[in-house]
Amino acid sequence: MNTTYRNIVAATAFAIAALAGQAQAAEPATFATIKQINAGELNVGYVDEGPANGPVVILLHGWPYDINSFVEVAPKLTAQGYRVIVPHLRGYGTTRFLDPQAVRNGEPAALAADVIALMDALKIDKATLAGYDWGARTADIVAALWPQRVKSLVSVSGYLIGSQEAGKQPLPPAAELQWWYQFYFATERGRIGYEKNHREFAKLIWKLASPQWQFDDATYARSAVSLENPDHAAVTVSNYRWRLGLEKGEAKYADLEAKLATSPNISVPTITMEGDANGAPHPEPAAYAKRFTGKYRHELITGGVGHNLPQEAPQAFAQAVIDADRL
Repeated sequence: MNTTYRNIVAATAFAIAALAGQAQAAEPATFATIKQINAGELNVGYVDEGPANGPVVILLHGWPYDINSFVEVAPKLTAQGYRVIVPHLRGYGTTRFLDPQAVRNGEPAALAADVIALMDALKIDKATLAGYDWGARTADIVAALWPQRVKSLVSVSGYLIGSQEAGKQPLPPAAELQWWYQFYFATERGRIGYEKNHREFAKLIWKLASPQWQFDDATYARSAVSLENPDHAAVTVSNYRWRLGLEKGEAKYADLEAKLATSPNISVPTITMEGDANGAPHPEPAAYAKRFTGKYRHELITGGVGHNLPQEAPQAFAQAVIDADRL
């Protein structure tokens, strides 16, 4: 074998090894173990990592995402001694309704009650709550209605507690345009369309909500699996129809919704966050700062960070959880 040939063989082998390494590196990380527990009206699929006796952090994902939004956040927190709980919300992943006949209700108070039920089932008295999108709204509600159960709060896009009465108020046309999918879900065509095309639909939302986030197909596919939950479309449509007053919700949550309709203040120590490239509808920080009456600060995360802030900026999100715990 002459020198030239040996060099070609070596270079080819090196290139193949490099490509193999790149392919391996491109495979997105996942949580190693998903546990299941009966909690309230659900059998909840959840991640439970870190020391069992550590201070508890519950991370809540949004729509149409899943627990993998926190796959890089969780180890940063467990390394600091936190016990990290990441549940699949109702209608996602391995979470299921215990009663096959139960209403597939997506109203905000129901999701908040799910968190309290999960804490009770896991015998967690108090926890730091952190989330974005539906997860932030849910964390806000728990902090407002059950402050004794919340040590501190991290909420992307701030104060997201709403009501059906508030939902009756029309917005300026540009703002209404951002909520196009809410009006789509209000129709029977939209319900059927989302059931049929939820993967394509969710991927479009990812792109619109985070226009500068260059996620790859493997990253999206990892989370899209969670949308195959048989209740996902029903819970999604219920949530957005409830906001427009097109669904009444369940009577057992009426008292909670009445309290939320007063826009209650949140008194627990809180850090609110926003990405500088959030393409989803969201309020301005000045509009909600007064709702947080305890120790409070707001953080703007720069660098083209969109709506799925914990997945796009995991270090900043994890640090906010740690900082909120120390407020």
